[in-house]
Amino acid sequence: MAELWGIYSKPVPADSRELWTLFLQCSCITAVIGGLFYNWMFASLEYSWHLSVAMAISLSLLLLLTLFLVHPARCVFTMIMPTLGTKQGRKLLFSTCIMIAVVNITPNIISNMKTILQVIQCICKNSSDSLLNSTTLLQKVSWEFADAVQEATHPIYKPMNGHVRFSLLQNSPLIYQKMHLAGEKISREFLSVEVLVKDSVRAANRLAAGFLMLYLCFESTWYLKNYLTNVRFDNFYITKKLERLAMDRRAAHLLVGSSKKLIRPTGLKLTREEVVLCLVQAMLVTMALMLMLVLVAMDHFAFSVADTAVRKAAQFSVVPVTLSIKYKAEMGIVPFLYKLFWRPPEALLLRDFNKTYHHQLIFSSAQCRISPPGPPSPSVLLVVGLLFCVLYGSALLEPFARRLCRGIAASFFPGREDQRVLHLYGKLARRQGGE
Repeated sequence: MAELWGIYSKPVPADSRELWTLFLQCSCITAVIGGLFYNWMFASLEYSWHLSVAMAISLSLLLLLTLFLVHPARCVFTMIMPTLGTKQGRKLLFSTCIMIAVVNITPNIISNMKTILQVIQCICKNSSDSLLNSTTLLQKVSWEFADAVQEATHPIYKPMNGHVRFSLLQNSPLIYQKMHLAGEKISREFLSVEVLVKDSVRAANRLAAGFLMLYLCFESTWYLKNYLTNVRFDNFYITKKLERLAMDRRAAHLLVGSSKKLIRPTGLKLTREEVVLCLVQAMLVTMALMLMLVLVAMDHFAFSVADTAVRKAAQFSVVPVTLSIKYKAEMGIVPFLYKLFWRPPEALLLRDFNKTYHHQLIFSSAQCRISPPGPPSPSVLLVVGLLFCVLYGSALLEPFARRLCRGIAASFFPGREDQRVLHLYGKLARRQGGE
C-alpha cells in the first residue's frame, strides 16, 4: 500500500512500471467515481438515465486524463474525500436529506390529507343524499296527516287542502354535480401543489448540489494553495519530520516545552478552537435534525388522522331517525253551544292522529372511493437517520479531516513540507530563546 501510494503521489513516474500502475490506479478511481456519479444524478437528482449515463462517461474520461497527467489536480481530488467531512460535505448531505424527505415524506403527507378529504367528501355526499331522500318521507307524512285532517273534520268546517309538495329532489343531480366538481377541484389543487413542491425542490437541489460540488473542489484547491504559499498556514503539528529534525539538532526539549501549543496529527488531542468548532457544527446539525423531525412528525400525524377518519367513518355509517306525530284537537266554542242544546260533544271531536315513521341517515357507504391511508415508510426514516448519524460524525471528526488534508498535501509535496517543518522549528527555537 505504501508503494502504491508513493507511485500515486509522485509528480513523475520513474519508469514504465510506475506509469502503468498509475494509469491503472486512475482508471479504477474514475470507474468508481463514474458509477457513483451516475447513481447520484439518476437516483438522487432525478435526471433522465441517458443524460446521467452521458454525464458519468464524460466525467470519467475527463477525470482520468486530469488525474493521470496533472499532479496538483491529483492532490486536489484526493483532498476532496476528507473535505466531505467538513462543512461543505455536510451541506451536500443536508441537500440529500432534504431531497429524500421531499420526494418520499411530503407526497405521503399530501396523500393522507387527500384521504381525509375523501372521507369528508363521502360523508357530505351520503349525508346530503340521505337528507334529500328524507324529503320523500316528509312529503308522505304531510300528505297522510292532511288526509287524516280532511277525513276527520265535519264537512262544514273542512279546511282547505293542506298537502305540502317538496321540490328538493328535483335539484339533487345539481347538488351531486357541484359536490363532484368541488372534490375534483380540491384534488387538482393538491396535485398541483405536490407537483410544484417536487419540481421546486428538485430544481433547488440540483442547483445546490452542483454548487456544493464546485465548492468542494474550490475548498480543496484553496487549502492546497495556502499550503504551498504560506508556511504558517495550518502548521502547528508535531510530525515525524519535526521530531527527527529536533533529534538531529539535539533540541528535543523544544517539542516537550511546546506540547500545550502543538498537537500530533495522528493523536486524539484537540485544540480549544477545534473543540468550539465541533460544538458549533454539532448544534447546527441538531437544528437541522429538529426541522426534519417536525416533518416526520407531520407525516405520522397525517397518517394517524387519516387512519382514524377512515375507521370512524366506517363505524359511523348509519344513524336511525324516528319521526313521531301525535295530533288531537277539538272545537273550542262549538262543544259548549252543543251542550246547551243537549247534543253530545263527542260528535265534533277530531279523530286522533298518532303515527311513527322511521328513516336512516347514511353517512358512509361501500360505494365511496377512499384511498387507504399510507403509513410512514420505515426505510426512508432509516436512510435519513443514517445520514444524520454521518452528519454528526463528520461534525465531530472535522478537525481530523483537516489533519488528513494536511497529510495528503505533505505526501504530494514533500519538499514543501520540509520547508514548513524548518519554519516551525525556527519559530519554536526563537520562542525558546526569547523565554
